[in-house]
Amino acid sequence: MDFPMTIDDIRADFALLDDWEDRYRYVIELGRGLPPLPEELRTEANKVRGCASQVWLATKPLVNGGAGKANRMAMQGTSDALIVQGLIAVLFAIYEDKTLDEIVRTDAQGIFAELGLSEHLTQQRSNGLASMVKRIHMDAEMMLAA
Repeated sequence: MDFPMTIDDIRADFALLDDWEDRYRYVIELGRGLPPLPEELRTEANKVRGCASQVWLATKPLVNGGAGKANRMAMQGTSDALIVQGLIAVLFAIYEDKTLDEIVRTDAQGIFAELGLSEHLTQQRSNGLASMVKRIHMDAEMMLAA
């Protein structure tokens, strides 16, 4: 699988998959395609609270243009659960190439619902997804305020 995948690529692929089992396997494959998270980024500060599995998300500000102020962010992440690793890949696709303002305003959970993923996640996974989205939004807000 080529990365970065866009959310439009994922939507198109989902449209070709008829049943949930195929979509589930596809999400797992997306997760397997993520680059590995360097061991030095698996810190307590990067650990996402509220997830049933182990999840680490590392973000850093990116400066695009001559303003000198960050307007985008780079994201890396991993999980010890295959399906959660796939959810991280979908999140990264949702936020790919967005400005910090756009990240804060993006309804990632709405996109998960549109894809039909939300209805197939356990309550624990849904809570973990909400925690990951909240963390990404908080990091973007902190970078905007800096």
